[in-house]
Amino acid sequence: MSGDEERDGVPLTNLDQPLFGEAEATKRDLVDYLDAVSDRILPVLADRPLSVIRALRGQAPFMQKNVPKYTPAWVRTVAVWAEASKREVSYALCNDRRTLLWFANQRAVEYHPGLVLAGQWDQPTHLVLDIDPPSADTFGLAVRAAHLVRQALADVGLAGAVKTSGAKGVHVFVPLDGEVTAFDAAAATRAIGARAERLDPALATTAFIRDDREGKVFIDSTRAGGATVVAAYSPRLRPGAPVSFPVPWEDLDHVAPGDFTVHTAVPVLAGSDPWATLMPAPQSLSAELVEEGHTIPIARVQAMHEGKRRARARRS
Repeated sequence: MSGDEERDGVPLTNLDQPLFGEAEATKRDLVDYLDAVSDRILPVLADRPLSVIRALRGQAPFMQKNVPKYTPAWVRTVAVWAEASKREVSYALCNDRRTLLWFANQRAVEYHPGLVLAGQWDQPTHLVLDIDPPSADTFGLAVRAAHLVRQALADVGLAGAVKTSGAKGVHVFVPLDGEVTAFDAAAATRAIGARAERLDPALATTAFIRDDREGKVFIDSTRAGGATVVAAYSPRLRPGAPVSFPVPWEDLDHVAPGDFTVHTAVPVLAGSDPWATLMPAPQSLSAELVEEGHTIPIARVQAMHEGKRRARARRS
């Protein structure tokens, strides 16, 4: 029995097949979950260039940016120049339930929207701090580091919302008022990360090179510019099919990533939309914070130069 059906004019096929190894879920579970949260996840996907991670049977999971040639004409897209590959990439805009269902039928498990809206390429909508603990069993350390980020934000008059990443860490989002460029937003993110690190350098680090982290929680302040971050409510390609889930700050100490899966998240929501409810109003960045950030080296560039220096040292 294949379990084929149709919703919103979208043919859905092979719904009874396993979703991926260790998912403990079928393709139907993915479709049903995304359909149930469509009115919550679509607002965080709409009008943003979308990358997805697909899990096709018999293949390793892969990230898809450029939409395939067989994409229906009714799926809206936006062309973005990719400097690295020197070509235009046609990204999908997941703006409606039909498009979301089509992606689910394509076995798109993870949804990674950009931090900008299509056509507003130099106006990031959020700052993002990605908090990554040293291992999957140290989520509590990520929570402690998230509270450092919250304090660092409060110290400069900012506030953010927090969600589990659905993997091993958490994400803190700070909504912006649209008056800051991507260049300055990236600087402000670096400044917040550095401030959080200084609050407890024994716990947290902004060291981009993994070998330099010494078992500490990595506060990743590089999610800026053309970066993507997994969407709130997106499933993840992890054992048990967890989802990235919004959590009130006061509850963060009492949750674990596995608490929210494609099977359990909808009942927890109970008809609510915590990501929309918990997100503060858009905020402006002070000139002092931006200026501070511009004095901090860009982590990826610094890591690249340091990697080359270490390679030369090894050769000599």
